[in-house]
Amino acid sequence: MHFTLKKETIENLETFGQMLDKDASTMLEEALELYFETQQKRMLEKSMEKENAMTNLDYDEFWEGVELD
Repeated sequence: MHFTLKKETIENLETFGQMLDKDASTMLEEALELYFETQQKRMLEKSMEKENAMTNLDYDEFWEGVELD
C-alpha cells in the first residue's frame, strides 16, 4: 500500500506527536478508527433513511390513484 501525505499533515503529526507523546502510527491508527466509525454510522443512517423513504408514505401518497366506489 502506498499513500502520500501533505507537508502540513506531516508537520502536524510531528507537532502533535511531541505534545501527546505518541508516534505517528498510533495517531494515524486512532484517526482512521474514528473515520471508519463515522463512515459506518453515516452509511447506516443513509440506509435507514432510504428504507424509510421506501416504506413510509404520507396520506396523499398512500391513497394516490385509489378509487373507492
